[in-house]
Amino acid sequence: MPPLEGETATTTHHSNAGNNGGIDGNKSRVTVVGSGSWGSVAAKLIASNILNITSFHDELKMWVFEETLQSGEKLTDAINRTNENVKYLPGIKLGNNVVADPDLDNAVKDANMLVFVTPHQFIDHICKSLVGKLRSDVEAISLIKGMEVKIEGPCLISTFISEQLGINCSVLMGANLANEIAEEKFSEATVGYRDNREIAEQWVQLFSTPYFMVTPVKDVEGVELCGTLKNVVAIAAGFVDGLAMGNNTKAAIMRLGLREMRDFSKLLFSSVEDNTFYESCGVADVITTCFGGRNRKVAEAFAKNGGKRSFDELEVEILQGQKLQGVSTAREVYEVLRHQGWLESFPLFATVHEICISHLPPSAIVNYSKRKPILPLSEVSAH
Repeated sequence: MPPLEGETATTTHHSNAGNNGGIDGNKSRVTVVGSGSWGSVAAKLIASNILNITSFHDELKMWVFEETLQSGEKLTDAINRTNENVKYLPGIKLGNNVVADPDLDNAVKDANMLVFVTPHQFIDHICKSLVGKLRSDVEAISLIKGMEVKIEGPCLISTFISEQLGINCSVLMGANLANEIAEEKFSEATVGYRDNREIAEQWVQLFSTPYFMVTPVKDVEGVELCGTLKNVVAIAAGFVDGLAMGNNTKAAIMRLGLREMRDFSKLLFSSVEDNTFYESCGVADVITTCFGGRNRKVAEAFAKNGGKRSFDELEVEILQGQKLQGVSTAREVYEVLRHQGWLESFPLFATVHEICISHLPPSAIVNYSKRKPILPLSEVSAH
């Protein structure tokens, strides 16, 4: 990944900052770390709310991984000039109190509320860059889908952030297609928290709007794994669409995928609650991602091309700079399954990965049941 720091933007919007009489150490400050479509939507939601919460400073900083647009203008300068993310969320005003900053250290230095929303492939580098540079009272929330697979086992992104930076990290997941929320169409989301209900309610307050309803659930692992694993199911749904297999097949894949999501989550973390899968982060997110997400879209193209064009090539062509999460997550899940000896109990997850790496053709998505019989969850756990 290229260096994280760049030149500070030369144009800023501070239409409301003056209301606080400059820097006020008693007011909380929020920084959004990430500026893709979902990061920009998160900034829009929070920016509208902090103007009405007296305990928060009006200004919201958004760290931008600097890019040069075709026009020659820096993306940061374009965001601050137009109040829009012209590349990843064009046509949507973010709020005049949003200030884009390409310098990560500068963006986070005064914040005590950090929102992490970057492709999960980048979080390791970002966290290493932030070690020792945060306030002691920082609370974080992760909107990132994915996991880190280590020798000792899988590590959720929220856990990784907590361990690397020594801070508490909640999560927000749900049926959240960024462009629809940006257009203020009604959506839901789930905040997963560990022990501190008060912090969870603060995150709910920061994100909630009349068109975006947020519910807190005391199940970080369950909420985060739902948001992570649904992208693997969406890849499977895309294969079905690309091969024109029909709605019945797609519904079957979604149901079986949800079952494997639940079983995998509960094997990794016995604390995961069944009810979590009925929240927005669970079944609702599976539905919306399998019908409208980027993972489904690219997987559909992969299947239409008979697997002859790589996901890397299709990602560049179709997503125009955005990142695909499902393929890398499928690989990470496969590594866990293989290491634990669970492959035969998760045939859908295993098959998705093997199709992605061209060991199987896309049509194998409906033949995965020819693998060894699925073991009951109790037997897998005992094994």
